[in-house]
Amino acid sequence: MNKKNFWLLSAGLAAVAAPMSIAHAQETAEPVAVEDNGAVIIVTATRRASPLSDVPIAVSAVSGQAMQNSGASDIRSLNQLAPSLLVSSTGSEANASARVRGIGTVGDNPGLESSVAVFIDGVYRSRTGAGLNELGEIERVEVLRGPQGTLFGRNASAGLINVISKAPEFKLGGKAEVTYGNYDFWRLAGRITGPVSDSLALSLDGVWSKRDGFFDLVDASGDKVGETNDRDRYFVRAQALFEPTDALSIRLIGDYTNRDESCCGAAYIETRERLPVAGGGYSTAPFNRISAILAGQGSVFASDPYDRELTITEGRNYVSKVKDWGLSGEVNYDLDGVKLTSITAYRDYKSQDYGDYDYSGADLLYRDPNTYRQFKTFTQELRAQGSAFNDVLDWLVGGYYANERLTLEDNIVFGADYGRFAACRLMAGAGANSNLTAPQLAACGSGLATQALITGTQAQLNAALTPAVGAVQAGAISTGLGNGLRALAAIPSGTGDVGSVYRQKSENWALFTHNIIHITKQLDLTLGLRYTHESKRFSADLNNNNATCAALQASSLPTLGTTPALGSAAALAGGILTLGCLGNGSTSLNALNLNDRISDGEFSGTAVLSWKPLDEMLVYGSYSKGYKAGGYNLDRFQLGTTGVNPVPAFFSPRSNADVTSLRFAAEKVDAFEIGLKYTQPKWSVNVAAFRQEFKNFQLNTFNGTSFVVQNINGCDSGLSAGRTCDSEDVGPGLISQGVELELAASPVRNVRLTGGFTYARAKFANRLVGSGDGSVPLDPALFLLPGQINSQAPEVVTTVSASWTPALGSSGLSALFYIDGRMTSDFNTGSDLFPEKEQDGYAVFNARVGIRGPQQRWAVEFWGQNIFNQDYSQVAFSSPLQSSSPGTSTTGQFAQGAPMANQLISAYLAEPRTYGITLRGSF
Repeated sequence: MNKKNFWLLSAGLAAVAAPMSIAHAQETAEPVAVEDNGAVIIVTATRRASPLSDVPIAVSAVSGQAMQNSGASDIRSLNQLAPSLLVSSTGSEANASARVRGIGTVGDNPGLESSVAVFIDGVYRSRTGAGLNELGEIERVEVLRGPQGTLFGRNASAGLINVISKAPEFKLGGKAEVTYGNYDFWRLAGRITGPVSDSLALSLDGVWSKRDGFFDLVDASGDKVGETNDRDRYFVRAQALFEPTDALSIRLIGDYTNRDESCCGAAYIETRERLPVAGGGYSTAPFNRISAILAGQGSVFASDPYDRELTITEGRNYVSKVKDWGLSGEVNYDLDGVKLTSITAYRDYKSQDYGDYDYSGADLLYRDPNTYRQFKTFTQELRAQGSAFNDVLDWLVGGYYANERLTLEDNIVFGADYGRFAACRLMAGAGANSNLTAPQLAACGSGLATQALITGTQAQLNAALTPAVGAVQAGAISTGLGNGLRALAAIPSGTGDVGSVYRQKSENWALFTHNIIHITKQLDLTLGLRYTHESKRFSADLNNNNATCAALQASSLPTLGTTPALGSAAALAGGILTLGCLGNGSTSLNALNLNDRISDGEFSGTAVLSWKPLDEMLVYGSYSKGYKAGGYNLDRFQLGTTGVNPVPAFFSPRSNADVTSLRFAAEKVDAFEIGLKYTQPKWSVNVAAFRQEFKNFQLNTFNGTSFVVQNINGCDSGLSAGRTCDSEDVGPGLISQGVELELAASPVRNVRLTGGFTYARAKFANRLVGSGDGSVPLDPALFLLPGQINSQAPEVVTTVSASWTPALGSSGLSALFYIDGRMTSDFNTGSDLFPEKEQDGYAVFNARVGIRGPQQRWAVEFWGQNIFNQDYSQVAFSSPLQSSSPGTSTTGQFAQGAPMANQLISAYLAEPRTYGITLRGSF
């Protein structure tokens, strides 16, 4: 969808929603509702049960009924209903990406917590991926926009997703549903609740879901050999609600999730080799030299990635296993007008995600089955709140403690094809032209001609040397370079990590207060303050069996690789050294133990002035200071880097001093917001304008070889020759600003309309550095960021939904007609902003039609998700090692004089159209 058509569609839908809201404003006295039944929207976003229209913060409330209509079963489905939110899944759903107003944390790197926090029943989930599990029976979900910290236990610098499940009820009831859909999709869900006594109620709800994969795995001849991206999971939650007196309430929750699935495959979306042309733009080479090598090793490149056919290495299917369980207890006690709240929780989340790591038919890299990540988290939150001075002051004070132990074993191993691929890739060169043809490169990749081409490459380099250089270096080239290429080509399968384990122990405590001062009946002042202290202890035990690296180190290659006079021979020698060790380390990374610790404390807070000139209107302005702690990049590929070089110096000594290169600092934000909420009996409108200035923004990107994690800051003045600036000139590196509009209306009986519009411009500063004091330059892998819009940050999003539930005669039957849509403008899906990772604007619609019995005791519903089968990418990334120049081979470099771009780009595609039928019953 081009930008012009997108703006016309968005404006048209918003124009339709608004007049329908206003035109019927006086027809009924029923309040605006989240539910079909016209109930007032009540939220707890301020830890006080209040109508949404009286809460002076930007918050979207989505009811369980709205989620059911939309077909939502996890937080990713909230995209359809909350325009300022975007949730995407990546290579493993253990680490999802959530952005609010264009700000969030992306990438499958467990060392980073999300800037958008997820709470389920008051308990913080340390990684967004926990919210991609089944949620069971939900009361509502609240999406709070902007920094949070004075109300919830854990800090959140960009926003917060608050999920509230249905509590046990003191009335016997139950419900069950059966769903069947295409891709042989089955979903069974049920809930039963009721009293055991006058003071004790129990509930049990669960979900089982199974579905075939969205991708077919095919061999080189195109025959189907398997599937991936399937679903096989179940979830159960048991609750007890004990209310012995009117003053005391105790709610106990235990839940367990199990997933055993194949996840997640990625499709190639860019396989061309491009060459710059005079005056700008580019042309396409006859073939991509990287693709040609891979084709000789069994890779197949589909003409259309949305054919959803993937070729991966046989026997290396994607495996995703998750076991997630937890216990929590919430105690509320009313002590003479003071409400005391305690939330105690323990959670254990373990995921194993392994299989093909290069996403191709060639056997280059894989994660072995011993790879896993585990989070063991204990949290305790205490709050007291009440009123004083004849209700002039509503006060709240609280404390929070969290202890988390993270263990990551990440074993990346070379496959049988890697050595030949690496040698052929180097011989193909990184210039505008290659001396090898596509058939020659395919033969090299297959091994049929690898040795002959190595000999030919030696001869070409010898012939290219000047006599003076050749006289000195010819012998070294003949032995060192040739033997090095042969050693590289012969790296055996199974070479790599044999137990590389990272451990991180985090301890967090905080004190916070949130107070509302009623200056007059119409004017309130809210003041909140928080102090957070966080400490983290990091250790790593790195083990590797790469003997090739030691052999190369003992050869003459290190000398050749540092001799500029050798030209392409030196570059080739350096490439042999890098590719012989990259991803598996040098001898100095074997049996290496690392330890480090960081500790930090910070004040944050908020101030809000709100005014109700009319009972129906609320106007407010606010300032908030947000904070998210720093940590460690759990990727040893970056060990020893300083942010200046995109790859490590592999033969430099290693020590604990290198651990500092894995650190990243705390993320901080200053946020400003003004808003207006206006509510009438049949319609409501909420408007907010915001500006959020981020310092030390924690950016994570995969550059084709490793995860680069760097703090992003801006410089007010020009950069020095070393691309740094004075600490006095450092300012925000990323600023998000824009406006939000939400509309809701019930123009006639049984009709409910909602609409949302967000314009958010999350833009990087024009001059960027990688540290808060300006002393570290921006990593070269991030050279496209200055002055550009952040990834996963569409500037314009419009959402709409409409439901109609007319009565069918006088028998108590009713019908359901429902549709929702999300229209998104163009955005880049890769955090390094390569142009090849751009996603055009698109629109996704869901629909549901059904018949419901008297009092909705039963229902039959036909539904469709993504009913127009919109194709789009969730996240695009540089295919691992599949480029002549890792991390930098992009058309975005042509303005800097790059001779070519041939990085292969893969992407995690969004789900295709799904449809089915649901049978539902309750008592």
